[in-house]
Amino acid sequence: MKIRMQLMSDVVFGNGESIPGGEDISVLNDENGFPYYKGGTFKGIFREEMGNYLAWLLPEEDQIKAEMYRLLGTDGDDNVRNPDKLVFSDFVLSDYVRQQIMYEIGIGQKCAVLDALSHLRTFTAVSPDGIVKEGSLRQCRCINKGLNFYSEIKCSPKDEKLVKEVLSMIKWVGTMRSRGFGKVKMTVVEAQNR
Repeated sequence: MKIRMQLMSDVVFGNGESIPGGEDISVLNDENGFPYYKGGTFKGIFREEMGNYLAWLLPEEDQIKAEMYRLLGTDGDDNVRNPDKLVFSDFVLSDYVRQQIMYEIGIGQKCAVLDALSHLRTFTAVSPDGIVKEGSLRQCRCINKGLNFYSEIKCSPKDEKLVKEVLSMIKWVGTMRSRGFGKVKMTVVEAQNR
């Protein structure tokens, strides 16, 4: 099942790194500078929403746990054979968009590619009396809203309805969601639109 994640606001796919003297929060990007979102990270968000969804549907906690285990497994059981287990690929830009950007900017221009798809935001903390706190200036790289990222979810046909329902519940991804970053719209891309 192919899904699209449309960025409704700027989003931060944090990579856990900073650039001394520059960005305090950087974003995940590949060898060419294209940002992406890890499928495993998305699986965590999916797990949370699936738990909420199943809590509305199933009366018993044991049933919820069994269904969660059947479809998502547990941490560290990636080598366990489970034909029903959902598998999430990374969210990436479409091949067409990637090719067009590489054509315009050129190969080997990692920083230029990243700059074309993102921007820096500057933040500071303010004290209760309205004065900027010393040493609180921070910079964060944000991926531009309006971009579409795509992923494939491997799931059995019997679970597609459930997966679609849970996907429709996901509204926020990435870092700094509590500050208004990372609002998304999840859509299943039907076969005729691929």
